[in-house]
Amino acid sequence: MEIKPTEVSSSKMFEGYNKRYKHFSPTLGCSMNFHIYFPPSPSPSHKFPVLYWLSGLSCTDENFIIKSGAQRVASSEGIALVVPDTSPRGLNVEGEADSWDFGLSAGFYLNATQEKWKNWRMYDYVVKELPQLLNENFPQIDTSRAGVSGHSMGGHGALTVYLKNLDKYKSVSAFAPIVNPINCPWGQKAFTNYLGGNKADWEDYDATCLISKFNDVSATILIDQGEADKFLHDQQLLPHKFEEACRKANVPLLLRLCPGYDHSYNFIATFIDDHIRHHAQAVKL
Repeated sequence: MEIKPTEVSSSKMFEGYNKRYKHFSPTLGCSMNFHIYFPPSPSPSHKFPVLYWLSGLSCTDENFIIKSGAQRVASSEGIALVVPDTSPRGLNVEGEADSWDFGLSAGFYLNATQEKWKNWRMYDYVVKELPQLLNENFPQIDTSRAGVSGHSMGGHGALTVYLKNLDKYKSVSAFAPIVNPINCPWGQKAFTNYLGGNKADWEDYDATCLISKFNDVSATILIDQGEADKFLHDQQLLPHKFEEACRKANVPLLLRLCPGYDHSYNFIATFIDDHIRHHAQAVKL
């Protein structure tokens, strides 16, 4: 069991490198992959700030790296990108692959409390294990200067991880995030199975609930939402619930509604440069 990460692949892009690594995760009890984009380094001793990207339902650590085009501005701004997977893999839990919105590729960035899903601890993996792994193995990354972003389920992850750890992250942004999962079908399905029937426990992983408790936010929260997003109209995303909660808590939120854009990586690629710059400004302070 190789806890220390081993390089699986490397590909040059915008003078930096996309590198994929594999390691054994004690938190999740299985082998995991993650990607790092290293920008070009001005000197051997240079340390980069980091932006964590949390992906959405059905994704792995590869989708963002291949489809987003984020590396162009990450290279010019000098910010490393760290992209974990979306769930444990290879545990062969009964039912883990029965549906696309639960189990594999659907970890929801929480720590499951139900025995069957006890390995689904993506919250601890992202907040605790991954930064420690970076500190111990990649001295060129400065995890004290970090932002977090994500899409859909990963946008939910980014917002909740940020709000509960304002000392660890300097900025947050999201594309089409699931901001009020306790009130949407995706969230209700996942939370019932991972966390059990006590809905008070669900609120610990709901950004709209958390904002009233954790509102000492220094940097503006940036959210982009496509107006032609099927899941917006299916009441899965509920951005205006979060907008109202931010208003009540006096939290700075920039919610941009983007006419004509859907839920896909075409939408993400269109606006990702703004998000990278949003984080670069915050983590360089």
